[in-house]
Amino acid sequence: MMILRAPVVSLRSVGPDMYVLSLHAPQIAANVLPAQFLNIKATDGSEPLLRRPFSVYRTQGENVEILFNIVGAGTRILSRLRPGDLVDILGPLGCPFSLESDFRTAVLVGGGLGVAPFPHATNALSRSSRQIRTFLGARSSPHILRDHLQNVSVATDDGSEGYHGTVVALVRNALESGSIDRPKIFGCGPEPMLRALARAAIDLGIPCEVSLESVMACGIGICQGCPVERTGGEKKYSLICNEGTVFDARTIKFS
Repeated sequence: MMILRAPVVSLRSVGPDMYVLSLHAPQIAANVLPAQFLNIKATDGSEPLLRRPFSVYRTQGENVEILFNIVGAGTRILSRLRPGDLVDILGPLGCPFSLESDFRTAVLVGGGLGVAPFPHATNALSRSSRQIRTFLGARSSPHILRDHLQNVSVATDDGSEGYHGTVVALVRNALESGSIDRPKIFGCGPEPMLRALARAAIDLGIPCEVSLESVMACGIGICQGCPVERTGGEKKYSLICNEGTVFDARTIKFS
C-alpha cells in the first residue's frame, strides 16, 4: 500500500458521463491485482473531504486507469482534470479475485459501472489457458462499455442491445445450457444484481466471487464504515475495504 500524488496522463470520455482517468503511478501499476482498488481524494481542499474508492480498470506500462461516472462533487472534479494535474491516491487496497483457483472458464459478470475491474482481470486471465465469457448489463446500449474485454454478451433493461432483461437472467440461461466448461463466476455491480447472481450460482452449484461496492472513507479498516454481514463462520461482520472487496458469494448476507 502506497500514498502517492500521481500526475494525470489522460482523461477520456467513454460514454454518457463515463470517463477513464489514467494516472502515472509505476509502483501501483506493477503490483495491483484484479479487483483491488484505489482510494482517491479528489481535491486538496475540504470539499469533498473524504476519499472515494475506484476499482483499477487497467494498467498500461507505468500507468494505472480507473473508470468512473459523474455522481457527485468528487467525481465532477475528477472529470475536469487535465494532464499534469496531481491526484492524491492510496493503494493498491483490498483483496483480489482468486484467478488461480480450480476452474476452466471465467464467467465475468458486470452490471453498469461494475464492469470496472474486468479489463484488468481479462488481461491476467489471457496469460493463462483459461477461457473467458463476459456478460454485461446496463440500462441501455450507450451505457455498455466493452473495451478490453473478450467474448462479450450484453443485456439491456430497455432492449436497445442484446438480451432484453437482466444480465443475471442472461448469464443464468448460458450456464443452464451446459455450454460453459467448468465455470467460475466473478461478479461486480449493484447489490440487487449481486444478490441475484449469488442465488443463481448457489442454485446451479457454481463457485462465485463477488466484488462489493461501498463508500470506503479510509480504505484500510480504521473508520469501520463499510461492514457487510456474513453467513456462518465465526464472524458476524467483515469490513469490505480490507477483508474484501472480494468475497465468496456463499458467505455474504445480502440485505
